[in-house]
Amino acid sequence: MVKNGLLSWKGLRSHVLCILGFVVLSLGYFSPVLEGKKLNMHDITQSEAGAHELKQYHEKTGKWANWTNSMFSGMPAYMVATDYPGSLSTKIGRAVYHLLPVPACILFLSLFSAYLLLWVLTGSAGLSFAGAVAFAFATFNLISIEAGHLSKVMAIGYAPGVIAGVMLAFRRNWLGGAAIMALFLSLELYANHIQITYYLGLALIVFVILESVELIKKGETGKLVRIGSALGLAAIIAIGSHTTRLWNAYDYSKATIRGTSELSAPAGSKTEAPKNGLDKEYAFHWSYGVAETLNLLIPNAFGGGSGNSALSDNSETYKVLTGRGVDAANAGNFVRQLPVPLYWGDQPGTGGPAYAGAIVCFLFVLGLFVVKGRVKWWLAVFTGIFIVWAWGKNFSSVNYLFFDYFPMFNKFRAVTMTLAFSQLFMVILGIMAVHAIVAGKLTWNNLQRPLLISFALTGGLALIFALMPQVFFSFRSPYDSQLVDGLTQSVQDRSFAEEIVRAIGKDRAGLLRMDAFRSFFFIAIVVLLIWLWTKGKMREVAFVGCLAMLIVADMMGIGKRYLNNADFVSKEQAEVVFHPTAADEQILKDKDLNFRVFDLSGSPFQNAVTSYFHKSIGGYHGAKLRRYQELFERQIAREGANPGILNMLNTKYIVTAGENGAAMARPNPDALGNAWFVDSFRIVPNADAEMAALDSLKPGKEAVLDQKFAKDLEGLSIRHDSTATIRLVSYTPDELVYESKASIEQLAVFSEIYYNVRNEWKVTIDDTPVPLLRADYVLRSVRVPAGTHTIKFRFDPVSVSAGGKIDLLFSLLLLALIAAALIADIRRKKHQEA
Repeated sequence: MVKNGLLSWKGLRSHVLCILGFVVLSLGYFSPVLEGKKLNMHDITQSEAGAHELKQYHEKTGKWANWTNSMFSGMPAYMVATDYPGSLSTKIGRAVYHLLPVPACILFLSLFSAYLLLWVLTGSAGLSFAGAVAFAFATFNLISIEAGHLSKVMAIGYAPGVIAGVMLAFRRNWLGGAAIMALFLSLELYANHIQITYYLGLALIVFVILESVELIKKGETGKLVRIGSALGLAAIIAIGSHTTRLWNAYDYSKATIRGTSELSAPAGSKTEAPKNGLDKEYAFHWSYGVAETLNLLIPNAFGGGSGNSALSDNSETYKVLTGRGVDAANAGNFVRQLPVPLYWGDQPGTGGPAYAGAIVCFLFVLGLFVVKGRVKWWLAVFTGIFIVWAWGKNFSSVNYLFFDYFPMFNKFRAVTMTLAFSQLFMVILGIMAVHAIVAGKLTWNNLQRPLLISFALTGGLALIFALMPQVFFSFRSPYDSQLVDGLTQSVQDRSFAEEIVRAIGKDRAGLLRMDAFRSFFFIAIVVLLIWLWTKGKMREVAFVGCLAMLIVADMMGIGKRYLNNADFVSKEQAEVVFHPTAADEQILKDKDLNFRVFDLSGSPFQNAVTSYFHKSIGGYHGAKLRRYQELFERQIAREGANPGILNMLNTKYIVTAGENGAAMARPNPDALGNAWFVDSFRIVPNADAEMAALDSLKPGKEAVLDQKFAKDLEGLSIRHDSTATIRLVSYTPDELVYESKASIEQLAVFSEIYYNVRNEWKVTIDDTPVPLLRADYVLRSVRVPAGTHTIKFRFDPVSVSAGGKIDLLFSLLLLALIAAALIADIRRKKHQEA
């Protein structure tokens, strides 16, 4: 543990050299960015498309709208793109993106954050450097970057800094630790990935409890109060500096698929409808296989990724193809561009394995023997917990209990994310093991038994799998039967197809064998280094330097399989996705103020590219409004759906794929427009009845409303008025103005999505506030008096107006805490030197 203040001023040169090394590694790994190339990241492309309306509005007005109509017929804009001008950590977080080109800056952040944590624990620049590389280049991080999950990787990257602050507070410097925790926790919250922060928080709560119990046992309650108060204040400051962001997310979550459903399970459903939180099947759709955990040690144990494995002309598959008379060139193309994945694990698909590193796995096991104290057990237990959680439905006896009863656990999906923390904790304990060996000057006699046991459990296991992999695994994928069917259609011979799949199984075994030998080699070399150190045949600098180089070679070598130069494209190629098609150009000629497009040329609810040019029925986002998702699942997506549902959403164009695959835009003359008066309405008792009514609803003539709005409809008796009109006269994303004319009182329905968790939509008629109603399950509705009137909708969340002031207040407190810690550190050093 570092013993002098926030960080020791001694060895400043080592810190500078390590940071420069991180820059070199980050830019070297992502060298195409130096040529102006961009990483083609799917989720970032989707994000840019979904935010296009908001960015255009900001460029035009200098303001950020609070609502956008670009995706899912409308949703709060702060879940897509916005600004938080009062939040200091938001400004710091955005500045990180400019330190180095994306994504090199993200890698650098992870390296620096992990270095800080490991320096706090060991005080060794060399070991901290090696551990930082092992953490940052873990494949879970790299495949997440390749997919464009930047907020997730940023949140993972800031996590070591948060842990560093907490550990420093308990071990040496309570004020400095609190300042570091406050800074990194505020940045963690800026990354805006609540699921990652949730897992981090759970682990830290247990750590704080363990440390607190120990202080109480020692009778140091005064120290505990001081540390606890400082860390509590740091947490409050960090959270307070993101009041707007967290308030927005809290309110929005209530109305999303993570909130409460009012519907009963559909008829014939085998599962109960989720009343609160995600659907269990959806939440555990991506679950790591229990045996797949071997990937932590052997990267190709289960075939690597779903789409990035390739075979050579020496493969079994190639031999079977050519042996059956397939032309050598065609056989070579087949195995090098295998149309089916070599991955054979339990997940429906994956970008790559969660490889923690052979060296890291060995050092982690060694740490269980040579590291002493509470931190070891905390790291070991939570490593296991996070692995078990990652198994998801494959270990349902435990994980379903957590899902059903543990607070907030059912709000998140893709539980495989917990592997990011398993990898981090394994690195921490592994580096602590090396530090225990070096700092403790352990002799060969002290180390021999734990070293050999650790070698047997990791290197020995790898060697066993290298020598006889097919003794333990069948190398058959759950999807191989589908593969056989597909190949049968191609080769018109089922026995040939089955023979190909058997050959693919042998190649899968070959991939495991090669990587198992590779892991054994790296572990054996590290064991040799440790032996040389204990025998006095290596100096500490050489020992640590060689270990660092081996970790770099191990981690970067595997990382390049899944994220490499081939994943980069020129800036021009990256922007091709936003070039309008002929269908887009046809629709863009329509100058109506506001209408929607339903793009069926792809997967409408998994694609936001349509939103770049149009207001879309679909989109791409991790937190959709629950009622809108239910409308899609039970109405729009079902066979024989009521066409009136799309009409009431003002779907003016439907895009389909033509015979040649090109997108074609078909006008929908039945779209109901921006608003209309209905001839009648009926009140139903609950959401089930409301949804059922949509089956036959004629939305242009009638409306259906929930019983909860009955009071606002008392005394309303409407009849058809052929002269009545209502039209949209002004449009901005978060403010819509309509003009209405009617001889008698009417009920107006608007083709806009109802969202009113905290009365965010302010509705006025001639500047007089009126109640906002919900009609037809998802739409807005208002009682409109007779005469000529101006109806205005303005989205004005209190979380934005009030939250911004609170952000600023706590940002100032964050600055004050950091300044106080620095001043205290300087005074301490002067006192020590006096």
